[in-house]
Amino acid sequence: MFSQRLKELRKLRGLSQAALSQLLGVSQQAVGKWETGRSTPDPQTVAAIAAELGVSADYLLGVEGEAPARRGPVVPYRAAQECRIPVIGTVRAGYGALALEEDYGEEYARVKDPDSYFYLKVKGDSMEPRISDGDLALVHRQNTLNSGELGVVVFGEGEGTLKKYVVRGNTVVLQPFNPAYPSQILVGEDLDHLYIAGKVVETKTKW
Repeated sequence: MFSQRLKELRKLRGLSQAALSQLLGVSQQAVGKWETGRSTPDPQTVAAIAAELGVSADYLLGVEGEAPARRGPVVPYRAAQECRIPVIGTVRAGYGALALEEDYGEEYARVKDPDSYFYLKVKGDSMEPRISDGDLALVHRQNTLNSGELGVVVFGEGEGTLKKYVVRGNTVVLQPFNPAYPSQILVGEDLDHLYIAGKVVETKTKW
């Protein structure tokens, strides 16, 4: 029921999966999985989706049979705006906070809350073939990641790195896409030195 209503409402509002994903700060793949029923968002995200689509969470989840009537005049849907996002080259952790270093100027992105995003200039080939050296990764600032998501993480006093974040029981695995590089496995006290800078919501090649 949720997947069907989500898809119907998205189309009714004239939104693509990509546009809705940017409004919610998630990946387009996540929206696609919700619409095919392969996964379901957490309650907080369901509430955010409902607010964006102008219905109640209960309607989205199938608890209410009909969408509630709108109150007052219909307001045109508010799309994300093209905003200038800072491009940085290094993420480091220190003194309990994350520092964004190396200023590479700005790049445009269509997001609703520009202060919650930054671009990271990718270094190295550990994420080949999907992400190349010099590409730009649009990162949503947050200190948690779900297993399987792509994020920017800092381990210990090192430099931030873009990796797939995988949780296996009490272990966190930082996986590169390039098979020539080994995964980094963090357990026990290692996890106390892991800092999450944010979730990668999209990448693009910068020529």
